[in-house]
Amino acid sequence: MCNDQPRLPSIAYVSLEESQRYAEATVKGSFGLSPAEKFWRDHQPHLQSREYVLRARYRPNWRPSWLGTNLDPTYCEDSIMVSKHNVIDAIRQRDGLLVAIKATRNDTEEIAISTFLSSLKLMSDHRNHCIPLLEVMLDPLDPEMSLMVTPYMRPFNDPEFGASGEVVDFVRQSLEGLWFLHEQRVAHRDCAAMNIMMDGRPLYPHGHHPVRYGYSRDGASELAPLARIDHPVRYYFIDFGLSTHFAPGVSPSVVGAAGRDKEVPELSLDVPYDAFKVDIFAMGNLYDKELVQKYQGLEFLQPLIDVMKQRDPERRPSAEQAFRSFEGIRSTLSNASLRWRLRPRTESMSERVLYDTVAVAREGVHHLKRLVVA
Repeated sequence: MCNDQPRLPSIAYVSLEESQRYAEATVKGSFGLSPAEKFWRDHQPHLQSREYVLRARYRPNWRPSWLGTNLDPTYCEDSIMVSKHNVIDAIRQRDGLLVAIKATRNDTEEIAISTFLSSLKLMSDHRNHCIPLLEVMLDPLDPEMSLMVTPYMRPFNDPEFGASGEVVDFVRQSLEGLWFLHEQRVAHRDCAAMNIMMDGRPLYPHGHHPVRYGYSRDGASELAPLARIDHPVRYYFIDFGLSTHFAPGVSPSVVGAAGRDKEVPELSLDVPYDAFKVDIFAMGNLYDKELVQKYQGLEFLQPLIDVMKQRDPERRPSAEQAFRSFEGIRSTLSNASLRWRLRPRTESMSERVLYDTVAVAREGVHHLKRLVVA
């Protein structure tokens, strides 16, 4: 709520005329709840009874906090809408944990697979990078739906990678997680960038807004994240709505063209293909598009990407083989090279000089701290 923010920037305050225009626009519905948000508003009483607290915007009889003030609604937390129609953030009352609540249909395998992967036995395996399922609630307003509660995560690439070692850790964890997933006979079938996320708490020790990622919890102040190279994060696979859990001895052959990666060559509506090999291609494609094509200095990943993206599925490695191949690559990289900053391919020469200078200074401070500690 903006009324509780004592240190807003001067641009947060508008003239009387502007505040009146904002008030008129608000009355006309410019800042009103979307249909998806009304879904969550209607579920707020039930979630509150289960000790999940939604933001002020979704509480009954919500009144925009900027009305009657001279504040720009942009700087008021309750103007911030949800970013995904079927997912909302909440605070678990008993311990203050930030969680995500997802509305999902009961006729998919998502709940069963998520429950299986979140069992105590499987969660004790350090290779398990599947989002933990904290609770499943039947939807009190729709018997065909359920509400899944998981820890809140943010996109794996927000903030952007800053050092080669951060990328190396991401590839290692995601391949380790895929190996574990396939070992449990689960094919994800939608290994896209949107479905790999991270627990960003080490980068934002004082928290951040769950929708306006780069801002403080009140959504008003921009934050500077800590560096992953010094504050490692953990990555997770999410969204098992398209996944398949194969029984022991059952062929992993499937049909269908679902999933965000449409470049997988064997996808077919009627010709069976190996679901595990599709995951391998999709992950290789993700590394290619999200890493190698965006940053300089990651050419060491190219041989792995090439083999993972073989057009012939039989020539692609298993997830375990890909992980072990990557470990071999990782062993050839020096600690100094892992700490050096990544250069975006779109970076200009002047930007390169500036950021390289900052990186040298940062590394100097890092080594000085190590000497002092030693």
